[in-house]
Amino acid sequence: MAHSDSAPSSAPSAPSPAAGTARRALLRGSLAAGAALALPIPLAGSAPAQVRAGRPAARWGVQVGDVTGSSGLVWVRSDRPARVTVETSATESFRRVRRWRGPVVGPGTDFTGCTSLSGLPSGEQVHYRVTLSDPDDPRRSGRPVEGTFRTAPDRRRQDVRFLWSGDVAGQGWGINPDRDGFTIFEEMRGIDPDFFLHSGDTIYADGPLEPTVALPEGGLWRNVTTEEKSKVAETLAEFRGNFRYNLMDHHLRRFNAQVPMIAQWDDHEVTNNWYPGEILEDERYTETRVDVLAARARRAFSEYFPIETLPAADPEGRVYRVVRHGPLLDVFVLDLRTYRNANSPGRQVDERRGALGERQLRWLKKELARSRAMWKVIACDMPLGLVVTDGDQDYEAVAQGDPGRPLGRELQFAEVLRHIKHRRITGTLWLTADVHYTSAQHYDPSRAAFGDFEPFWEFVTGPLHAGGFPALELDGTFGPSQPFVKAPAEANVPPSQGGQFYGQVDIDGQSGALTVRLREQGGEVLFAKELQPGRVGQ
Repeated sequence: MAHSDSAPSSAPSAPSPAAGTARRALLRGSLAAGAALALPIPLAGSAPAQVRAGRPAARWGVQVGDVTGSSGLVWVRSDRPARVTVETSATESFRRVRRWRGPVVGPGTDFTGCTSLSGLPSGEQVHYRVTLSDPDDPRRSGRPVEGTFRTAPDRRRQDVRFLWSGDVAGQGWGINPDRDGFTIFEEMRGIDPDFFLHSGDTIYADGPLEPTVALPEGGLWRNVTTEEKSKVAETLAEFRGNFRYNLMDHHLRRFNAQVPMIAQWDDHEVTNNWYPGEILEDERYTETRVDVLAARARRAFSEYFPIETLPAADPEGRVYRVVRHGPLLDVFVLDLRTYRNANSPGRQVDERRGALGERQLRWLKKELARSRAMWKVIACDMPLGLVVTDGDQDYEAVAQGDPGRPLGRELQFAEVLRHIKHRRITGTLWLTADVHYTSAQHYDPSRAAFGDFEPFWEFVTGPLHAGGFPALELDGTFGPSQPFVKAPAEANVPPSQGGQFYGQVDIDGQSGALTVRLREQGGEVLFAKELQPGRVGQ
């Protein structure tokens, strides 16, 4: 286990944000979006009865999600009932536009709504603006809010770049106006990715914020606070308020206006280490049925992210899905929460439910086999080989501290890895967050207790704006080695002491080579690894 503050000499150098001038020049279109988003936000959310005068306003910004080569979802929240209209154009001047009639948003969705765009040109920059109008009087319209995004390419020769991370406003570290809020999002925006993969813990519904927190280095951390963030979230309104809280940050709103989101969830969207059927033993909660809390959290999550759910397959919608980003990349978004078994010592020799559930497991194997993309990123909201505990005897993630043959939740992932090998599926890469530090794991059957798989890499990063935590032990079942890790020595190290991480993935359109870079806030590349397409054992 090695710790390093700089990139290895053999690592590929990171491209400057100015590289690819034709592509990066389009950043100027986001300046108008940033200006349009500079709207005052009421600190405790907006009550429609208090803002009936005037015109509808998109005070929480705009987002785009699940973008493909020809489609995407545009999200907005109004401060009152409103009709949503979206206009798109090839230029930021909007000289020629396509107009999309969106929904009427109201209290049933907390005044949020998505407009589905289709027939977009592939591999192109799309400028968009969202207008909110009075449903009864279209002449009463608010100021348009602008943004821009790139659609997925339809040709292999176009490069692909994306970022990933997770864990926002956790462990008591909220929006600090003295430190200008979530500044890491402005740094990531400057890299100009095609999209951002949010690997979970998008909020901390179980993490109330105090107005001030004593810093270990001395001084005080000052939080912006709201009514909904003053206690653990239990009601639908409180879950919604947690999502609104993060959108109070102007860096995050500006990032959302420019960078499409692929969002997944983990535990803190509901409560720490939750599983279906759990009854909480936590005096902070009056509603102790996790299934009730999870249903409310899922609804709020679907309202506050532009996410393409599949109601035909799951009447309540679902988080797991595949997002296809042209011939170079498919992203398989997993959900290790909704269908999992109870946390336990994890010693079962026959485990059907596991962390994925039987239906999601079948789906993943089928979709991996039918994917024709060069690279197949498996977005897993928890790491495979890191030992994450829940109390003294139970385990929270996949690994359960026994380096022998697969047991418990490991059995499903052994089945996935075996399937990848026997179906000769190449180009798989596992990305995750969750553990609040950054590391690289290489899994190899020659080191493993279970050997029926091909070698693969897993990269971990985060948090974005939360406490940092020490590194965890490795479980030997799938033979991991760890060529790089950077983690604090103590628990809940505040963002003021650094330790905020994100990852960058670049796929070269000419060669197909994929490079992963682990970055710390400030832009430094801590570790980099280049992978070649179609090659195993690398």
